Amino acid sequence: MSVGLVALLDDVAAIAKLAAASLDDIAGQAAKSGAKAAGVVIDDAAVTPRYVVGFSPARELPIVWKIARGSLRNKLLILLPAALLLSLVAPFLITPLLMLGGAYLCYEGAEKLYGALFPHQAHAHEAALGVAGVDPATLEAQKVAGAVRTDFILSAEIMAITLASIPPGSLWRQALVLAFVGIGITVLVYGGVALIVKADDAGLSMARNGNGSAFGSVTRALGRLLVRAMPVFLAVLAMVGTAAMIWVGGGIIVHGLEEYGIAGPAHLIHDVAAAAGRAAPWAGAIGEWFVNALGSGLVGLVLGALLIPVVSYGLAPAWALIRRR
Repeated sequence: MSVGLVALLDDVAAIAKLAAASLDDIAGQAAKSGAKAAGVVIDDAAVTPRYVVGFSPARELPIVWKIARGSLRNKLLILLPAALLLSLVAPFLITPLLMLGGAYLCYEGAEKLYGALFPHQAHAHEAALGVAGVDPATLEAQKVAGAVRTDFILSAEIMAITLASIPPGSLWRQALVLAFVGIGITVLVYGGVALIVKADDAGLSMARNGNGSAFGSVTRALGRLLVRAMPVFLAVLAMVGTAAMIWVGGGIIVHGLEEYGIAGPAHLIHDVAAAAGRAAPWAGAIGEWFVNALGSGLVGLVLGALLIPVVSYGLAPAWALIRRR
């Protein structure tokens, strides 16, 4: 009996070592996949704070928490099983679905830019969509819903990049890597967003520090600087988020067209970026990346601008009619 018990314990130890090695492998694959999706993660982090701008400080963290929960639902309950299912039975649908999401990002970003440049026309556009003149609770619900929709598109891109970077293997391994990436990126993005939107409160607390020492004076000065700087920082971040939506959406469209044999836009952007890199070698890879992002952004801006009247005079009235019926 003792020999059998020792053998059993040896088997358990071997299984535990195998499981640990497997978990290490999954964690490593998740880290590599998450790194490849870093560009979209940065865009996600830049986009989200603009949904919190304009609300009272007491509502900022609850709004971020609502969006974070929606993001986890997007990744784990919808996108993860959908990605695995599509990769198994209908991989040809992944690209058109991503392009549809990219078009939505282009529209959303172009609409925000339109609102900043032409506020009166944008107000009429919002009224046509039924989003103007609502009470704060409804506005918050609309903002959260819009943020979750945008997160869905960005999360779909993240999960698609992750799935494409996972070596062929078992379905459960792919699912675990996708789950690791989804949870890790959500914590990283929305934890960072929460710190950003509450930084002004921290600055206010520092500015009220009553310590009479030199350290207290420095702390108060830093707090006042933080309080003054955060509104500007949030406004800039909101603009970066809008630009990120446009260039990410445009990039999705450009890469999707390339997969369908329409490689002209992608080649043109690549050639211009390469020429810019040769003309300004001091800028290096950053310069080429900027030109690539600018080219994708121009594509996204044109598409988004074309979609604004389509949504205003076509999709929005049709959706309103469906809801009434």
